[in-house]
This record gives sequence, structure tokens and C-alpha cells, in this order.
Amino acid sequence: MSTNRWELKPESLRAVCDPDSLGFETTLDLAPSKDKVVGQERARHALEFGLGIKDPEYNIFVAGPPRAGKTEMIKAYVAELAASEPAPPDYIYVHNFKDPEQPKALSLPAGQGRTLKADMEDLISTLKVQIPEVFESEDYTQRREALVHRFAKERNETLQELDAKAGEEGFILNISQTGLMIFPGKEGKPMSEEDLKAMNDEEREELRQKSSALHEQMNEVIRKIRKMEKEFQEMEKKLDQEVAMYVVGHLIQELLEKYKDLDQVSEYLQEVQDDILKNIEDLKRRPGAQGPFPFPTPEPSFVQYQVNVLVDHSQTKGAPVIMENNPTYPNLLGTVERRAQFGALVTDFTLIRSGALHRANGGYLILEAMDLLRWFFSYEALKRCLKDRQIKIEDLAEQFGMISTRTLQPQPIPLQVKVILLGDPYVYQILYIYDEDFHKLFKIKAHFDYEMKKTEDHLQKFCAAVAAYSAEEKLLPVHKTGMARLVEYAGELAGHQEKLTLQLKEVQDALKEANYWAKNDTHEVIFGSDVEKAIQEKIYRSDLPEEKMQDFIDEGMLFIETSGQVVGQVNGLSVYMLGDHAFGRPSRITATIALGKGGVVAIDRESQLSGNIHTKGVMILAGYLRSRFAQDKPLTLSASLCFEQSYGMVEGDSASGAELLALLSALADVPLAQNIAITGSVSQRGESQPIGGVNWKIEGYYKVCKARGLDGAQGVIIPKANIQDLMLKKEVVDAVQDGKFHVWAIGHIDEALDLLTGIPAGQRLPDGAWEPDTVNFKVDQKLRQMMELAKELMKGEEEGGSKSEPRPPAPACGR
Repeated sequence: MSTNRWELKPESLRAVCDPDSLGFETTLDLAPSKDKVVGQERARHALEFGLGIKDPEYNIFVAGPPRAGKTEMIKAYVAELAASEPAPPDYIYVHNFKDPEQPKALSLPAGQGRTLKADMEDLISTLKVQIPEVFESEDYTQRREALVHRFAKERNETLQELDAKAGEEGFILNISQTGLMIFPGKEGKPMSEEDLKAMNDEEREELRQKSSALHEQMNEVIRKIRKMEKEFQEMEKKLDQEVAMYVVGHLIQELLEKYKDLDQVSEYLQEVQDDILKNIEDLKRRPGAQGPFPFPTPEPSFVQYQVNVLVDHSQTKGAPVIMENNPTYPNLLGTVERRAQFGALVTDFTLIRSGALHRANGGYLILEAMDLLRWFFSYEALKRCLKDRQIKIEDLAEQFGMISTRTLQPQPIPLQVKVILLGDPYVYQILYIYDEDFHKLFKIKAHFDYEMKKTEDHLQKFCAAVAAYSAEEKLLPVHKTGMARLVEYAGELAGHQEKLTLQLKEVQDALKEANYWAKNDTHEVIFGSDVEKAIQEKIYRSDLPEEKMQDFIDEGMLFIETSGQVVGQVNGLSVYMLGDHAFGRPSRITATIALGKGGVVAIDRESQLSGNIHTKGVMILAGYLRSRFAQDKPLTLSASLCFEQSYGMVEGDSASGAELLALLSALADVPLAQNIAITGSVSQRGESQPIGGVNWKIEGYYKVCKARGLDGAQGVIIPKANIQDLMLKKEVVDAVQDGKFHVWAIGHIDEALDLLTGIPAGQRLPDGAWEPDTVNFKVDQKLRQMMELAKELMKGEEEGGSKSEPRPPAPACGR
């Protein structure tokens, strides 16, 4: 029977791009595209909406395949939008004079944080110099000495008055460092114990009464002196404050005037002034000289007046766009650092460090979803910040009790940010299903496609994008032949004649490598030959496993027949995916049959070397046999299928058509041609269904046939639905053109039977029988013979069983 009706013509095997149809000579004639990515209208529309809606719950998840240009497109779109928005405020942390453990967070207009920090540093520098100077000045010394002299004079007058009263009563007033003492005296000297004993009772009572009265007066004097000391201290403190205000007052007043429109800063500056005056005693001393011991001499502390600029937007143009590539908990939410001091870890508000959320606040934060999910605490903390709409810096180790020392608790900062997650669609689905917070916070999905239709508009955009990339990377101009080859390469990557891949990184890599080979050959532009060489060189760098597999076949280590006919044996086709390289190779599939009730058994499944999809395919074969040949009889069949010399996992149903052919061949006892390989899954109705990797499979079998010598009869059978997916290499197309190789496309398994056996598959007649001398007729007859034989065997077993069965004894009769 002629096979021409199923054979594909060479022009059906590959979509060829005519260089002259592109409308330019080189990419210099093209206006470079401003778009980083083409053909992503759906994602572009979702992105524009997500970025335009200003709602804290409408964050964006960008889902798409790798190397599709997601990051470039997001950065370009966000940067363009952010440039037209105002810069967000600066955020600073300052000392909280009321609660030092909770540093204050202040918000200032963009650029003012750095200015305030510089102003406070100038203030501190001035205070360090001028405060000690003013307290060492002659004016201050004179005024303080006047206070001291006045205090001493009043104190001495009070004591002299008490001393005079004591002398009048015959007592002596003793003044020492321990305090005041009054005791009886005689002739200006303390009275001895003998003198006291010599006194009578009346004299002794009189002395006691005088002593009590004098002690009351002395206590009154002590209270008066203490009051005088307190007044002196207050006057001295007031003097110090007046002198300090001479230094501080005008400086603070200048700052208050400068920041009068910022209430938070004005309040803070007032607190600084009050604290300086309150602690002037600690600030007015100069740093001491180094002592004999290796310990630092205490110096006046001005740390509490410093400013910690957490976020500085002085150089930011528009809203910030931050992409955090390592979103650990501290990198994302900030941290409070510590420093070692005398063997202990200490901290203060100046050691508070910002995270990516702080820097992106008021703008946009871009994160890789998988990078974020690798740090579980980061993901949970991000959701908490988005829900609470504030950033709270917390010590992760302290939360889990890993650090017992108390740390700071900085005041939270209000959060207003648009978070954009980049990831795989599968990650989006997992989070949407299993994380109850995810769909509440990320309500926009921007889905990137992996391919686009090869329309005229898309083709022009593709060429413009290549031109823009070539100019941006300073590559050689691309000739029209080079562009045509890149278009075909994009079709090869898409695996479709009417589509182009949107994983443009692959195309850009090929262009870069073609630029190298063009320069290596001293070309002034990138020709199609340069692109072809770049593609082939990339394959050569990665195809060592394929080459080794071919060696095994050539050496006869792997049994593959490419000529002759064999019953119950067919060449199936499988694909090996190695990450950077994929290739196809033929696999010998065999089938054996026997009388029994075991049905169809796949040896690979029984040995646990096949996946669920392959198992499903085997079950479909059993369903096909039952629907076709078991309408008028039961199947009494035990059949086994096997991928010969397969020592790894078999998955997929693309070999179910080949397995069915091997099984039908074994049943009909009709040999199958070994010079033809077949791929395609099969339905229970026998329809040939499309499969993946069709180009790799055809090219893999072509290489085996080429190594053994093309005889003009070899070829591959594919499902008709896969014709549009054909983007075969030019070498294979040329072989088909020359009649050395063939590709057939079928729609039903019967057509494959016609091709592989040379005998018609056969159709069912109106009476239910099959056309005589056809493959299906022989299969039906074989199954009927097996059924009859099984029936005879079962009948014989039943008869033999009844003859050998002993009769039961007759029942006894009696009265």
C-alpha cells in the first residue's frame, strides 16, 4: 500500500524565515525598541493596573517561566512610574529622653535627615569646645566665687552666733568634717570626767538643761545650713544653666528657627536643650588624660544628641525602587547592632540599621519569591508588616530567647510600599491555596507567557527588541540573514512553526555568542552563518551524553534495529532532559503474549521503573483491546510489554502507540518494519494524540540511521496534531528533500499498522466481522482461538475433576 498520503513534504518540517521579508538590511536600519520585553500584553496590562492602584492590599505577584525577562520588564516599568512620583520622607532615629529604651522615629522631608544630622554634629562639636571653655572663663569663675563667698560668709556667721551662745552658757562648739558637736567646757577647755563627777545633782541637772537647749539650737543651725547649701546648689546650678544657655541658647534657637515647620524636630530640639541644661555638670568637664591603667578615662557623653539617619533620600529622584536579592530577616526589616565593651555587648540608638523595607518605604520593593521563601521568618515578617502597615525592628534572636540581654525597642515606622514578588506560576498556586494571607495581600497576578504567535506585528517587535539589545550591549549590527536565523531559533525554542519563544534570554545569549564568532571571522555584521555557528557550538559544549549514547548504539551495546522486520518489536522514541541539553533516542519496545487472564502487564511498571502517566497509558491499551476485540468474546490474554535495556525511570505516555503496535503485531503474528520509529500516545479509540519533544525524537532517530547509512526507507511516524510543532534541523529537512529519510503523520493507530506491516489494518464489516486478510482480522482470530483453547482447557479440567471425585457413602437405613 502506498504511504505517500501520510508522508510530509519538506516544507512542512520547518518554518523558514525569508530574510528579504524582514524589510531591512541590518539592525542599524531599525529604530530600537524601548520595551525590554515583547509579546507580554497580559502581564503588561496587569502590571499597569497593579502599579496604578494605590491600595496596601494590591501588591503584585509576577508569575512566569525563567529567562522570560520578568525582572527587566518590572524594573523598567516601575522605574518609569517611580520617576514621576515624589520622593518619600527621610526617617531618623533619635534618643528618647523620656524612655531611652524606645528610640524615637522622626519623619523629615527628603534630604532633611542628613541636614539635621550635620547640624547636630556641629552642635555637639561646639558644645564639646565651648562648654568647658565658658566654665573656665574668668567671668564664670568670679560669679561662682561670689556665690561661694556669700554662702561661706552666711554659714560662718550662723556658726559664730551658735558658738557665742554656747560660750555664754559655758559650752564649747566643735566643728569637724563629721559635723557639729557641743560639750561642757571649763576655762576654755572641755570639762573632764572628774569635773563632772565632782558636780552635785543640782549643778548636773542645770548642765543637762543647758545642753539640751543648746542642742536644739544646734539642730536648728544645721537645718539652716543645709537649707543654705541647697539654695547655694540651686543658685550654682542656675548660674551653670545661665552660662550654658549663653553657649547653647542661640545655637538651639537657630535650629528651632530653621526647623520651625517640622513640629517633631522642634519638640526634639527643645528636649535636647532641656537635657543639656539638666546634665550640664557632666558636660562641662574636659576629657581627662590617660591614666596609669589601661582603661579609658570617662569623657563627657554627647551620644544622646546624635542623629541616626535610617533612610536618606537626599539623592533619590522620585519614589525609590529597591530590589533585595538576599532577603534575610535583618536585610529586610533592619536590625539593632551591638558592640563589645569591657567583655559585654552593648547598644544604643545609633546602631539601629535599616532594611530593604525602610529604603523602599514610599516606593516599590522587588523580591524573588523563592529567595524570600527560603527565609521563613522573612516571609512571615513581611506579611506582618503589610498587615500592620508599619515596620517594627525586632531582634529575631531575642524573640526565640537566644539572647538574654535586654535590647532596644525602636518605635515603629509607618509603611506605605508596593511589594512585587517574582516567581514561578507553581509557587503562586501553592501560596494562593495554602497561605490564607497571601491572596489578601497579593491581589494582582501578572502572568508572563512563554511564547507568542508569530504575527507580523510580533515579528517586527521581536526584531526591534533584538536591535535594541544589540545596541545596548554594543554588539555588531545584525544582518537580515542573522535576524532570520534568530527568528527561526526562537521558533525552535518555542517548538512551533507559528510561534516564537518569549524566553528572550536564550535568544540574547545566542546573539552574544554569534557576535563573538562574527568578530572572530572579522565580519562587520552578524550573519546567519554566525548565528548558526553559535547555536551549534552551544550544542557541542553540552551534548557529550548524547554522543556517548550514540556510541553505545554504534558499538552494539544498545540493541536498535534500523532494518528488517520483527514480530512484536518496534522502535519507540524517548527524550532525555539534562537541564542544559535535551535529545531523543530510539528505544526497543517488545511485546509477548500467552494464554491466561493476566491482561496487559508492563514490566517497567511491575519493577517500579515507570511513572503514573506511563501506567495510565498501559491501562488505555487494555481498554483499546477490550473495546475493539472483546465485544463478542472475553479476553483470555496475558501480555507483557517492556522497554528493553531501560535501567532508569520511564515516564509519559508518548510510547503507548508503539506499545500497542508491538502488542497487535504479537497477536497477529505480523512483523513490524524496524526501519521506521514511531512516537505518539493513543486513546482508547485508537486516536494518535500529540506528544512533546517531537523534534528531538525525530532528530535522535535520524542520527542513528545516518550513522548506519541512510537507505531511503527509514523514517519516523508522528501524530498528525504535531505537524505544527515541527522545527527540524536543516540537515534532516534536506535528507527528506533528497528522499533519504521520511516523516509520516497519522491520525489513528490503524494508519501506523498500514505503514509498519505493509498490510491493511482492516475495517469492521456491517456484520461485526473484520475484513479478511487484514491485521485486525488476524488479531481478532488469534484472540478467538485463545478464547476457544481456554474454554477447552477449562472444560477438560472440570471433567477430569468430576471423574476423580469420590462418591459419598449411601445413608444407612434402619428402624
